[in-house]
Amino acid sequence: MSATLERSGASPARALIAPAPTCALPPPAEKAGPVQVKPLAVFGALALALLWWVGSQYGAQKAVLLALGLGLGVALFHSRFGFTSGWRQLVAVGNGAGLRAHALLVGTTATIAALLLGTGTGLFGTTPAPAGGPLGVGLLAGAFIFGLGMQLGGACASGTLFAVGAGQASILLTLFGFIVGSVLYTWQYGLVDDLPAFEPIVLGEEIGWFGSWAVTIAALLLVVWGSKVYQARRNPPPTSPAPTAHGFARVIRGSWPMLVGAVVLAVLAVGVLLVSGGIWGVTSAFALWGTKVLQVLGAHPEEWAYWQQAAPAKQLAAPVLSDKNTLTNVGIMIGAGLAAAAGGTYTLRHRVPWKVAVAAVLGGIMLGIGARLAQGCNIGAYLGGISTGSLSGWVWGVAALAGTWVGLKLRPLFGLGVPKADDSVC
Repeated sequence: MSATLERSGASPARALIAPAPTCALPPPAEKAGPVQVKPLAVFGALALALLWWVGSQYGAQKAVLLALGLGLGVALFHSRFGFTSGWRQLVAVGNGAGLRAHALLVGTTATIAALLLGTGTGLFGTTPAPAGGPLGVGLLAGAFIFGLGMQLGGACASGTLFAVGAGQASILLTLFGFIVGSVLYTWQYGLVDDLPAFEPIVLGEEIGWFGSWAVTIAALLLVVWGSKVYQARRNPPPTSPAPTAHGFARVIRGSWPMLVGAVVLAVLAVGVLLVSGGIWGVTSAFALWGTKVLQVLGAHPEEWAYWQQAAPAKQLAAPVLSDKNTLTNVGIMIGAGLAAAAGGTYTLRHRVPWKVAVAAVLGGIMLGIGARLAQGCNIGAYLGGISTGSLSGWVWGVAALAGTWVGLKLRPLFGLGVPKADDSVC
């Protein structure tokens, strides 16, 4: 779902849900606007400059990660691939189309990732590793808080990045809260560093990578079947967003079917695993960015317990543009800006109702705290976890769905719309 619709007070379903079969046909989609040359030139020059700089300073591997981020941004924008809206539609009106798109994304990623993990194939001297997360209180609480925060903030981790890049200035409030929440977690890390938890369970280590892949695909097929049964019982209005361009032009300037976006995103996500040896992640970079700002302002967050750990300490000591997740995050924002300018939709929106602004910041803070507490977000924990055979990814998804339900109950308090079963354009 586009960030614009998720920010508006009007019901998102009223804008995106097509008429029921008994209704008149919807009006034809508007054509894409003219290419916005100036923003396109700015984003293009920025992309090329950063690719050159990162490659010359930190090597080809880092430049390739930035390039993969650019591709992710383009794909996220064109497909409007939404975790937030997909779960909202499922919980609010029973429409499982978004969840089925998630299943295709995860299944495609899992299929290719299993080949890499099973054979140990990697580039630049890396060996791909699964994303096994501990199973405990932190995972459950963090994913629940993240799910709640998504519905108040109006975006997930990847959605926040591509919406900001596409010119949705209001999402900057969510990103600001995301960074603040991430830093707050690192500041008070001592309060939650020893929460009860079991060791990670990675199926590939228990039943081999083929067995892990087979179990994952079977479970995803069960999710698809269950979503269809649930949707048939709820009988929500169908969704059928019309393209703004046709033919080859749709590849560059129009909206993509969400299922196409899922496959493209899966290939690019596996590209990150192939190049870096680790899964595509997003939110650890937000803690890094906020902490770097504090250092510039004269504070000493490097003395906090979180940043005293070996891996975070190494991350903080290195230049920010050498960080894997920072490179893909920056790439996503620039790639989304390129896609929006090419499609004639790049715009900056500044006027935000105060209740929506409060929800955005509050939701962002929850997103930041939840992601760190659960050791990942909808990308690193959910997509990365399930696709590499970690049981923690499934637990994260269930807890985030529970948080989504609570978040939907709170949205009206901030003037945010909630889809209804009888919403239509009739």
